[in-house]
Amino acid sequence: MTTKRYVYIFAGVIILAIILFFIFSKSEKKQEVVVQPKFGAFPIEVTTTGELMAKSSEKIYGPEGLRQIRVYQTKIEDIIPDGTVVDSGQYVATLDRTEITNKIKDEESNLEKFESQLIKSKLDTSLELRNARDELINLKYNLEEKKIALEQSRYEPPATIRQVEIDLEKGERAYTQAEKNYILRYEKAIATMNEVNAEYNTAQRKLDEMTQVLKQFTVIAPKAGMVIYRRSWDGSKMGIGATISAWDPIVAELPDLSKMISKTYVNEIDISKVKPGQLVDIGIDAFPDKKFTGVVTEVANIGEQLQGSNAKVFEVKILVNEFDSILRPAMTTKNTILTATIDSVLYIPLESIFNNDSITFVYKKDGSLVKQQVILGQSNYDEIIVKEGLILTDEILLMAPESDEGIDIIMLPKEIIEKYNTKQDTVQKDTMHSKNLPREGRMRMKEGGNNKMPNQGGQSSGNRQRRPGN
Repeated sequence: MTTKRYVYIFAGVIILAIILFFIFSKSEKKQEVVVQPKFGAFPIEVTTTGELMAKSSEKIYGPEGLRQIRVYQTKIEDIIPDGTVVDSGQYVATLDRTEITNKIKDEESNLEKFESQLIKSKLDTSLELRNARDELINLKYNLEEKKIALEQSRYEPPATIRQVEIDLEKGERAYTQAEKNYILRYEKAIATMNEVNAEYNTAQRKLDEMTQVLKQFTVIAPKAGMVIYRRSWDGSKMGIGATISAWDPIVAELPDLSKMISKTYVNEIDISKVKPGQLVDIGIDAFPDKKFTGVVTEVANIGEQLQGSNAKVFEVKILVNEFDSILRPAMTTKNTILTATIDSVLYIPLESIFNNDSITFVYKKDGSLVKQQVILGQSNYDEIIVKEGLILTDEILLMAPESDEGIDIIMLPKEIIEKYNTKQDTVQKDTMHSKNLPREGRMRMKEGGNNKMPNQGGQSSGNRQRRPGN
């Protein structure tokens, strides 16, 4: 019985604690964060994410002469790990030898065939010319016999002498013709031998060329440095299994780490602001305490669509001014490009801007809390210019109150709104269609007056103003 009593008392205490927690939680007021506008020079910046790469690098090439031996593609069979430091002449990679090995075997077979043909041609030529020489010797002996017969017939009748003379003339013609035929046969044999020998030499050269190319399938470093895998057309690293083309036989690279650039992409909305020569603040994600400076060196004239994204972007290259041994290719960078500076303007934090239908306003403390309509100008990563609606001594809320019911809105005079109407429309379009926003929670648009903003502790507001650009 006593145990049950303690259980009931304990349960009652817990329930009472929960009730008191909710009562005090509801009655607790959200702390107001009040800020004042600032006045002075306002930097216009474009912030992007990039990747470090060497400004220049030594290429590590695969075999030369692949096209000559008709091997148009080969794969990387083995390669040392990305980022390995090597000395000149040290092993880097091995390429797949399957195709070239098969071609070498085929060429060896051709060479054996041509060698056999060459031997056969030599034997046939020797036999044919020997027979021709024997025939020529026999004709010569026959001619001498006819000459003797003519000498012996000097006392014979004229008809007999004439017959012997005719036989001698026939013998001389036969011998002369045989001599000419022997010369032609000899020249034909030489031509045949040269033809077969040329085919044999061609096959031998092909085999030697393939053998030399095969030796290059073991790739070595042309000089000392850090081996960095090359990027293929889709951005992936060309490691084991990657295909090397005969037209571009680059296996890897040895970057010059003394000069680095940050390659980044700027969306089409902001690219008109970026120009060569602009100064850049560069941060390295891997080393947040390190800060570097740079300058824009190249801005692409033609946009592209990155894989997996619908946004159109332009490639921008930024030269890093400083050298640091910690900088390595492929490190992620944060680049803040200073595109312009506007002097003597009033500006406030982006978090303090809200939208309600077509009206942009801030929560201003003017005795009581009011919604003050404002005309906005350009923005940067954190702040935005206020052209009309506020003065330097005004106090505004950084976050919206829990409820804005009953809060009056103070409109700007009609002539001021009309003055900025066209310009304001342009600013609104830029802000509403911006891509790659850096602070998603801060920039998302909300409908209505009492909806809670994400990542703002449950505050209610109208639409938050989204900044243009990154």
